[in-house]
Amino acid sequence: MESIMPGMEAKVDDLLRVLDEDIRHVRASLERLDELRGLVIKRDQAGLGRLLEKIREETQEYSTNESKRELIRMGFAADLRCPVGDMTLSRLESLLGDQRRIEVGERQALLWSLMQELKKEHARTAMLLSDCARFNSVLLRSIVDPGNAGGGTYGSDGVKQVQTNSVFVSLQL
Repeated sequence: MESIMPGMEAKVDDLLRVLDEDIRHVRASLERLDELRGLVIKRDQAGLGRLLEKIREETQEYSTNESKRELIRMGFAADLRCPVGDMTLSRLESLLGDQRRIEVGERQALLWSLMQELKKEHARTAMLLSDCARFNSVLLRSIVDPGNAGGGTYGSDGVKQVQTNSVFVSLQL
């Protein structure tokens, strides 16, 4: 097993700062998804606009952190004479002393846990947006063509009553 060179301590410190920023970013992303769902449910267009602008700004700021992480990774790979693709946190951990191994391992475990949570929240948000799109489509069809929308009303005898002669919107010019 290789061991980390003494001059690489500063790179480990830089890496820990980058990982802390990754953790902050994933936590913020979780908050944004929750906020997005709330605004969609409330149909708050102004709030959605502000949220999307905030997400754009944060994404641009975060790209700097991604670049830093990749540069640190390339530096470790060069120092250890291994391909960049083989330079992982797990490999780095195996080269560190006990205290540093614990610090990197804790951040790696926290990031993994947060990413699993982010995947779940992303799926929930996608399902909500899909349901909203489906509902809007049915609603629009019922307004434009109530006879074929699959909706309608039911009489007291349980028989569907479709009014084909009363259209809300005329599509004729």
